[in-house]
Amino acid sequence: MAAPKKGRRAPASQGHPGRTLILVLIAMVGLIGGMFYSGTLTPRLGIDLAGGTSFTLAAQNQPGKPNAINETNMKTAAGIMERRVNGLGVTESEVQTQGSNHIIVNIPKGTDAKQAREQVGTTAQLGFRPVLTTTAGTKTPEPEPNPSQSGANGKGKGDKASGDKTKVQPGTQQSPSSKPTTQGRAVTDSLKKAPSAKPTPSGKPSTPPAPPTPPAGADIPPALQKQLNALDCSTKKNRAAAGEKAANTKPSDPIVACKEDGAQKYVLGPVGVEGTDVSGAKAVFDSQQGQGWIVQMDFTSEGGKKFGDITGKLAAKAPPQNQFGIVLDGAVVSSPSVDKAIMGGGATISGGFTQQTAEDLGNMLSYGALPLSFKIDDETTVTAALGGEQLQAGLIAGAIGLGLVVIYLVAYYRGLALVALASLGVSAVLTYTIMTLLGPAIGFALNLPAVCGAIVAIGITADSFIVYFERIRDEIRDGRTLRPAVERGWPRARRTILVSDFVSFLAAAVLFAVTVGKVQGFAFTLGLTTVLDVVVVFFFTKPLMTLLARRKFFSDGHPWSGLDPKRLGAKPPLRRRRGAAPTTKEA
Repeated sequence: MAAPKKGRRAPASQGHPGRTLILVLIAMVGLIGGMFYSGTLTPRLGIDLAGGTSFTLAAQNQPGKPNAINETNMKTAAGIMERRVNGLGVTESEVQTQGSNHIIVNIPKGTDAKQAREQVGTTAQLGFRPVLTTTAGTKTPEPEPNPSQSGANGKGKGDKASGDKTKVQPGTQQSPSSKPTTQGRAVTDSLKKAPSAKPTPSGKPSTPPAPPTPPAGADIPPALQKQLNALDCSTKKNRAAAGEKAANTKPSDPIVACKEDGAQKYVLGPVGVEGTDVSGAKAVFDSQQGQGWIVQMDFTSEGGKKFGDITGKLAAKAPPQNQFGIVLDGAVVSSPSVDKAIMGGGATISGGFTQQTAEDLGNMLSYGALPLSFKIDDETTVTAALGGEQLQAGLIAGAIGLGLVVIYLVAYYRGLALVALASLGVSAVLTYTIMTLLGPAIGFALNLPAVCGAIVAIGITADSFIVYFERIRDEIRDGRTLRPAVERGWPRARRTILVSDFVSFLAAAVLFAVTVGKVQGFAFTLGLTTVLDVVVVFFFTKPLMTLLARRKFFSDGHPWSGLDPKRLGAKPPLRRRRGAAPTTKEA
């Protein structure tokens, strides 16, 4: 009767080790398959290992703020820039001040350097300005297509503002279009209502070769109208010059500005809401209302009042004067229209965004309002020669350390060393695949400190195996056979391993929270490998030992198994207690 009872207890204590090992194998195959599916077979390297791009940004004096360049504003700007770069999905980037008026931004290789340059370089004041008038970005607009084409393709990238962050007004849904519009781009509904071919205040229709005149009701000073007519936004050089001029204009003065893609040009009124009044913005996919990607904005209490006032005034006007331009570094990044006053401190911008365009606008709104304006003084390519040499030295040191660990395991644990090496191999595969997949997923970049963290993890992982092996050997010294020794030694080893790994993970978490830059790479890798150590020990090492305990080589205590009772000093009477009648009682 004793044997059946033992058989009924086995599933509770030993479970199904074969199934657990199969699950681990499936997880490994899935991670490796994910690497091939994503086309990323190597981890993304940091700037010290792979090189990258370095930008030097110089702070600029602003009109009306002669003492704006100071240590406090420089540190604030550097912090915003770092969040802004990370908002692009970049990690392991370096943002630091240099001297009294420069900031250095280092972007690792593999990042879209052009996008980073545009996002980091456009760091002047952010502001919301009412649109006084708008027209095509070139002096001579392209010939307009027929009305049917315009009506079919007109709603490509238009923006519309809604006061309810989670609710969109009927009729605001717009979808992207790949066909050209009347001006070579998608236009807003409000702009389509004021085509250039309609009568002007003087009663004379405009013609395509001549710049369109302002719509009825627009009060444009002659000087601004002249600037608008002369402005050509079709070239990047012209847009840069116009942006620099607009950025250096006082917030209380109207400006002439280009759309960032050059398709439109605007006359904009004084700043109604400053970028510092925006507390946050993010891109969200709206599946409930079917609008696709939208941008949600939150304002400060004061900013919400200003935004409510300006949108209330704009909503009472005819297109395009019911629009406001979101101006960053003198360029209009978006020009949503308003159909009612938006109160409550929140707003939603919708209208045919892609995920990328919505995220870009969200980043600009969140991180665009700097206390200073900057320009890119220098842009250089950073090589990885020094980092490559250090990586090679680190890998050599890691290989030497791993070799010493293997020699120790084989010399001391003999057959059990195979279990330890197999567990180290599984841990290495999981660590490598996860680090590789984290590159495109969250922008994780492997730098030199991160490599050091992975090398340190070898010792942490080996220590967990040693704890478990010693608990098993202690049980054998007490006179038990291998199978019960494996099960009885596990609870004690498990507690020790969990406490040890918890301390390591807590240290990694604190280090990650209180440090910046490359040290965070070390902390992240250390925390990741610590978690994987628990996974490997629980779901691979323990089930594997349970299976090997059923093999004769280990269960009979072969001298090369590492579990020989004689070598471990087990007492013969305890080994023979199963067949001997008890003669004494324990006190």
